[in-house]
Amino acid sequence: MRIAILHNAVGASALPDEQDVLVQAKAVSQALDRLGHESFCLACSLDLSALAHAIDEKKPDMVFNLVESLEGKGQLIGIVPFFLDSLGMPYTGSSSAAILLTSNKMSAKEKMRAAGLETPDWIGPYSKKASPDDIKADTEQPVAGRWIIKSVWEHASLGLDSDGLVQAGSRSELIPILCQRAPLLGGSCFAEAYIDGREFNLSLLAGPNGPEALPPAEILFEGYADDRPRIVDYRAKWDETSFEYQHTLRRFAYPPQDQGLLDRLKALALKCWKVFGTGGYARVDFRVDRQERPYILEVNANPCLSPDAGFAAALKEAGIPFETAVQRILADAHPKQKALLFTPPTTSRPRTPVSGKFRYDPIPQDVSDIQRIIAATGFFRDDEIDVAVELVEDRLSKKEKSDYCFVFYQDMERLIGYCCYGRIACTTHSWDLYWIAVDPKFQRKGIGRLLLEKAEDLIRNQGGGKIYIETSFTERYATTRFFYEKAGYRQDAVLDDFYAPGDAKVIYCKTLWPC
Repeated sequence: MRIAILHNAVGASALPDEQDVLVQAKAVSQALDRLGHESFCLACSLDLSALAHAIDEKKPDMVFNLVESLEGKGQLIGIVPFFLDSLGMPYTGSSSAAILLTSNKMSAKEKMRAAGLETPDWIGPYSKKASPDDIKADTEQPVAGRWIIKSVWEHASLGLDSDGLVQAGSRSELIPILCQRAPLLGGSCFAEAYIDGREFNLSLLAGPNGPEALPPAEILFEGYADDRPRIVDYRAKWDETSFEYQHTLRRFAYPPQDQGLLDRLKALALKCWKVFGTGGYARVDFRVDRQERPYILEVNANPCLSPDAGFAAALKEAGIPFETAVQRILADAHPKQKALLFTPPTTSRPRTPVSGKFRYDPIPQDVSDIQRIIAATGFFRDDEIDVAVELVEDRLSKKEKSDYCFVFYQDMERLIGYCCYGRIACTTHSWDLYWIAVDPKFQRKGIGRLLLEKAEDLIRNQGGGKIYIETSFTERYATTRFFYEKAGYRQDAVLDDFYAPGDAKVIYCKTLWPC
């Protein structure tokens, strides 16, 4: 595919958190190259007409969306996905609605509370333009404790420093601080109750069977004195020379007694994915108090993909190559106009049922029927059709001694689809799926998926652990590749110019059990 890596334009005087998007774009570009895709980077600003012109001119098949802000303002993060929706352009990651909801921390916290997800108490938001009436309302209500002053919109800990943790006994003490700090925090901020305890990050990655929670990461505040706030502030994320950066360590190894807590964090993170309708990849940040009660700080719908960031570290801990994660993010992408947060679920067009049955032994009539079906698909050359026929003839003549196994699906006495598979020689548990084809008159009725699932069951019952499938990487076979990817197959390799110059072979694999 031809993929545009879209990111916010970065000026020469940009802060480190803004410059980091260029590092992410480079990492994604390299991964896409390794996967055999054609990619190019595209910087965008508030000039949406220029963005529309660039997309129309370069004609990408999909956008890999890395936009985190526009003109340095995180509040504008939702503009680009909403704009891509209007163009009908598929893009990776979360929908425009999910991006908007998770980016506004106030809306996100209210959504959590409504869904029964525990999040720290908060006060605000307030801006530098807060009216006297706003400030006067309920200012004497007791709010004793420590509070973190946070931006409503900005992420990457922008504006958060050692002064961001304050002690207050009432709203009358907090609100002037909020109004004073608002200009440094994107114009609007709030106070969040400080949870004294441990901090965790849970990364989530889309997969063929739904989102996967990656290994939990705990942030350790090594060598922090009692008077130093144990928070991940801006310096801890971006200033490599600072004490905070050098002493906030990430760990994935835990004592056995932590397993129950880790399981709860994973379950909560997966619930956040569902509640907020995130897609592709995400991260959920937690604080856990001294009684091991988890509190959700925020849901990040587009976490940093830089090689040295937490998401990449979690992938490494899980044994997932970065390019595999990128492929899973691509496979989860779809036009986001059907965002379920703001519209009711749509019901897909029902498939016309086909009454049929399986059989596994070929009959002489299958030779001409297979030739007919494969020719009708229009995908294969004459010599390729001849090979498909030879395989069924081999099974007819050698019977069980043949290296080729079949699953046939017929309606009444008519063959309407089949697949052919076999054990890979000199392996203990690897199998090839050689052919799968359905009569074009009966396609889009789920028959191909039925055939594939039946072959997988038969292979699994014979001790098979991995199934490999090969197909072309040309645009003509895009729907074929999408079919395999939706069925849980991952790209393992791409061999350039294999079938012909410019016609690469892509090798898919699916693991049936841990090998």
